[in-house]
Amino acid sequence: MTRYFLSVFLFFPLFIFAQLQSPSQFLGYELGTEFSRHADVVSYFEHVAANSNMVDYFNYGKTNERRRLTYAVISSEENLANLEQIRMDNLKNIGIVPGEANPQKTIVWMSYNVHGNEASSSEAAMNTVYKLITERSEYLENVVVIIDPGMNPDGRDRYVNWYNQLKAKPHNPSHDATEHHEPWPGGRPNHYLFDLNRDWMWASQVETQQRLKVYNQWMPHIHVDFHEQYINNPYYFAPAAEPFHEIITPWQREFQDKIGKNNARYFDENGWLFFTRESFDLLYPSYGDTYPLYMGAIGMTYEQAGHGFAGLGVDTDEDFELTLKDRIAHHTTTGLSTVEVASKNVASLNAEFKKFFQNDNLKYKSFVMKGNPDNMKALAELLDKHEIKYGFAKSGNVKGFSYSENKKGSMDATGALVVSTNQPKGKMVQVLFEPNAALSTPITYDITAWSLPYAYGLETVATSAIVAASENPSNNEIANVPAPNAAGYIAKWNSLQDAAFLSELLKNDIKVRFSENELAFGGNTFGRGSLIITRSGNNSNENFDKNVIEIANRHGRELYVSSTSFADKLTDFGSQYVHLIKKKRVAMLQGEGTNSLNYGALWHFFETQLKYPITSINTDSFNDVEWSKYDVLIIPEGNYNSIITEDLFKKLEDFISAGGRVIALGSAVGIFEGKEGFDLNKNESGADNAEKDSIPNLTPYAQRELESTKDFITGSIYKVTLDSTHPLAFGYGDAYYSLKLGSDSYGLITEGYNVGYIKGEPESVSGFSGENAKAGLANSIVFAEAKKGRGSVIYMVDDVSFRSFWHNGKLFLANAVFFQ
Repeated sequence: MTRYFLSVFLFFPLFIFAQLQSPSQFLGYELGTEFSRHADVVSYFEHVAANSNMVDYFNYGKTNERRRLTYAVISSEENLANLEQIRMDNLKNIGIVPGEANPQKTIVWMSYNVHGNEASSSEAAMNTVYKLITERSEYLENVVVIIDPGMNPDGRDRYVNWYNQLKAKPHNPSHDATEHHEPWPGGRPNHYLFDLNRDWMWASQVETQQRLKVYNQWMPHIHVDFHEQYINNPYYFAPAAEPFHEIITPWQREFQDKIGKNNARYFDENGWLFFTRESFDLLYPSYGDTYPLYMGAIGMTYEQAGHGFAGLGVDTDEDFELTLKDRIAHHTTTGLSTVEVASKNVASLNAEFKKFFQNDNLKYKSFVMKGNPDNMKALAELLDKHEIKYGFAKSGNVKGFSYSENKKGSMDATGALVVSTNQPKGKMVQVLFEPNAALSTPITYDITAWSLPYAYGLETVATSAIVAASENPSNNEIANVPAPNAAGYIAKWNSLQDAAFLSELLKNDIKVRFSENELAFGGNTFGRGSLIITRSGNNSNENFDKNVIEIANRHGRELYVSSTSFADKLTDFGSQYVHLIKKKRVAMLQGEGTNSLNYGALWHFFETQLKYPITSINTDSFNDVEWSKYDVLIIPEGNYNSIITEDLFKKLEDFISAGGRVIALGSAVGIFEGKEGFDLNKNESGADNAEKDSIPNLTPYAQRELESTKDFITGSIYKVTLDSTHPLAFGYGDAYYSLKLGSDSYGLITEGYNVGYIKGEPESVSGFSGENAKAGLANSIVFAEAKKGRGSVIYMVDDVSFRSFWHNGKLFLANAVFFQ
């Protein structure tokens, strides 16, 4: 961590102040007339820290593209001298750190540019720090302000570099101008094309992981996330829209109103339009406003018109030009206004913050989970990132709400992972683990279900009793040893970690087989999909045993050593039901037509989790590729209507018929709908749509949006029946809980394999589903395989890698690639 201090000029504050430059003076252009690269923003904050005794500046990490992640701490000189005491008093006040404290300061954290092409906010961050210390220093007597000037440097520079390369001079405000049309994938996401504003809780990205370490050290009272929306919208600030999660306190709501009214006062003085309470709800826990709210803060989103379309200036529908200067002014005003309100409410902020972390009245006291040890470990690692406490039960039976039964039930708690709400962050625990979040309205900005027991595939009971748990589980370290005389090694197959183990074996040219049947060797049984690493076929590898053992120990995989390939019953190593896993050559489409977020999640999965090589192929190059060089083609979600022409579909068909496998995800499944030989048709179950369409719509105008929700599914969790004997479902049981993001529905196929499906009345266990949309899922596929020629298509109607947080779905991807 780098920190910038003053030394030489400590006793010459007037001289120091004279050296401090405004952003325009330092950058060499008037702020708002150019877009500043991330390095320029960092350089300006370094300059401010070096020339003001009210600012310290820190590094907290680097991005995937090696750009610096930084934050500034701004306060009075006296407060900066006592910064550690202020920080610790805040943590003691809420019970994070033991001890008594009576904090006299409040902490405001302001985050800028989480979406890279919402680029006015980093410019506003420079303007805000300058004005705070030169014009509003009285606010800093009672307030410590933390500014993260660039949460997404890779995305910002993707946008800024593109814009600076081709903008007109002077800029052109016409919608037709090239400078208003970003190419795919745009600057919004980070390097791996993740939306970082949806990653606060899931922490799949390095930017989030590193930021959370600092956030948890400070636990601010107020957090503001600065954004941009589309060009014709007035400015938005809190109070937010319904639904509010019920864990949000009345005082948090009231304080949003207080800040909103102060913002409104300044906007009214300047004649600027704004709106509140009509959109941007507070439900989904992984945003830059909701995550802080569930951590006790006043979390808010501020939305300025602009976005990547606006550039330096753009004509709006109201016949005025929206400029970057305007956008900077608006964001600067709300930022300063927020600090002002904080400075006037120090006592109430500290008192109510303390109350939030007292968790006596929560519905559930403990969430008790059992299941795949790898999934339990992955969940524990997520909790560690947020410094949420957990433990492991030694024994006992617990009663409460059973997630698998969707009703009251019980569980033997021996060895179970226990997360309880009797801890400072207990309200966040309640939000993350509760079976089903209450909704005041189904009109929401994001998904309405995320319950972690379903996401991690764990048997869970939520109980109103505190379940005793020790801090550390009994952990027997895996220490396989070479067995040079063995016929082979057997490894289980039921988690992503098993797939990562296989990936490394294949990359090291070790031949591996898998079994379609259950195996029995030496009195032990192994499920379908189990890996068999035989000496036969690896004879030429002089370091076979050493390499296998080292890789297995590195991945924590326990190997069973078999002295013989003769099974206890039925399936021997040489059985026709035991198949060699070939080192698959995997391609994936990207570019125009593909959904950049889904592509990014898949790219991230293969590169950082499975660690298996893929070749990304731009959709523009589809016609020029020699597809015989690949075994598997992954098609992410997207709109391929204008991309996959008849000629290109014929190439796709030829690839499959020749033995290739296509994995189509989400909306990409629709490419094959109604096409001869692919056995895929829209689901016709439910109401007679023709008859429905003939009825006049007499719904009142004001109720149309609410009425339309009958046809929507907004991130709801459904129970899916699995054929666990099919290779696509190896490692799973007979049921799977799937996160359904929309109402697309395809009927059960007749010629291929219905691997995961909803049969009869759909069973939604969490989240909102409109009645028409839910009925339309009856007798529909979720996962299926259609054979054609020597190859096949895998249909994945639901996104198994969504935002990288639906952990239990990821093994389906590995199965689809390797088990062919």
